[in-house]
Amino acid sequence: MNMIQRPRRLRISSGMRDLVRETELSPRDFVYPIFVVPGEHIKEEIPSMPGCYHYSVDQVAALAREIAALGIPAVEVFGLPEYKDEIGSSAWDMTSPVQRAITAIKDAVPELVVVGDVCLCQYTSHGHCGELHDHYVDNDATLPHLVKTAISQARAGADIVAPSDMMDGRVAAIRAGLDAEGFVNTSIMSYAVKYASGYYGPFRDAVDSTPSFGDRRQYQMDPANAREALKEAALDVQEGADIIMVKPALVYLDIVRQVYEATDRPIAVYNVSGEYAMVKAAAANGWIDEQRIVLETLTSMKRAGAKIIITYHAMDAAAWLTA
Repeated sequence: MNMIQRPRRLRISSGMRDLVRETELSPRDFVYPIFVVPGEHIKEEIPSMPGCYHYSVDQVAALAREIAALGIPAVEVFGLPEYKDEIGSSAWDMTSPVQRAITAIKDAVPELVVVGDVCLCQYTSHGHCGELHDHYVDNDATLPHLVKTAISQARAGADIVAPSDMMDGRVAAIRAGLDAEGFVNTSIMSYAVKYASGYYGPFRDAVDSTPSFGDRRQYQMDPANAREALKEAALDVQEGADIIMVKPALVYLDIVRQVYEATDRPIAVYNVSGEYAMVKAAAANGWIDEQRIVLETLTSMKRAGAKIIITYHAMDAAAWLTA
């Protein structure tokens, strides 16, 4: 006698669904990105990223306490410098907003994990992620600048440095530089698989990093490529990366799963500014239920294999999850 199969039995009530849920989303999964700027007493909303703000350094301690109170374990610090030049030297200036903000956060909430973004695009006068030679980003000339930036962030108190430039060999160079300076316990979260994506637009507004010419396809990955992602991840693991990131997240969940299955490192994803802005715009127009869409989206990232989710939704999502 054939018996009908009834998977619906395990969906019949909220309690039953909770009991058998395969993927649990928690505030502990989140990293909240913050943007720091020169000046004082500044908290200004970023027009293309509703709900996200530019903060002056004197505002970040209070923000860090609010983030930690929500159960979010980490922040990533981005910033606008006081000055820009051809090589992005303000990226490793200890008086720049990012370095000062890292110190302020660690002083205010020592248990909060602080990630420093290691890149040059917001610090260079041309908006590219490295030193230029004849309109070409010179990979090997850029590496020493990235090393100096990572060391400056570790010196400021960063627990993790996160190179996002996509220069070849930068993880090995940064690891060697950190170790030589005594920062052997500073982790590297590598933007190992970073695609040349159209989803970065609002972020470039937030940090004033739009290239003055061309684009970043010389060094960021072609969105059509999947096998190349595994090569990039494997190289960064070999060079000493402690955490491997895939960026963007939402439209690359197939890549997240493949990288998760190919490496034993924790996987991070970046739920980027364009993904965030689309949700905020649709919610503002009443087209979607923002809370439901956000939590479903973030759950999909964790289900695909991400242990760490960098997201501008983090504070809202943490509040919803703990309500």
